Amino acid sequence: MAILSYPFIGFIVIFIAALLLFGEMLVKSKGIFAVIGIGLFILYFIYHLQNGSPFLMLGLLILGLVLIIIDGQLITNGSVAIIGIILMILACALPTPSVLYGVTVAAAFILGIACSFLFLKVFPARSYWSKLTLRDQLTGEAGYNSMNESYKELVGKEGITKTPFRPVGTVEIEGKRYSAVTDGVWLKQEEAVLVISVDGTRIVVQKKAAEA
Repeated sequence: MAILSYPFIGFIVIFIAALLLFGEMLVKSKGIFAVIGIGLFILYFIYHLQNGSPFLMLGLLILGLVLIIIDGQLITNGSVAIIGIILMILACALPTPSVLYGVTVAAAFILGIACSFLFLKVFPARSYWSKLTLRDQLTGEAGYNSMNESYKELVGKEGITKTPFRPVGTVEIEGKRYSAVTDGVWLKQEEAVLVISVDGTRIVVQKKAAEA
């Protein structure tokens, strides 16, 4: 185990451990990645904490991992996951004998996390990641459809041009401003217009006919 006294070896061990542990979280590997990754972490901590208790740093590592899982399952905004990653990096860097060694293993940990996403190209993703992706897609579609429906309600309404149209400009309708376009006709500012059609978020207006 004396070989772990070299920063380069520490880099390799932490890189592989982080790569496999986070790979286990991303893809279905039947627990093999997790067993190897956790085993490497334990060996690393046992060596660097010979005069102390490795369980404290292991606890810090596990706490960070739990926070990442909680973020992925419940919160999904990344804020708690970042805290978890920081805790795990500290757990690896604090026991090292020098600043250089600590920076080296911290870089290895971050690189291992980044490279773990490559497993998604080879192994099937875990179900909760698929659910998160699907939920994001559905949320985006719902938001677009909602916007689309609200824009369709503008058809037939009157507005006032707030900029010249050449042929794109800004129109104010019921106190709200929208980007709109004419069918090729140029309009002056402060002209009355009518919304004749909406395609997605593309609003088409035309000059309102003068009343008899």
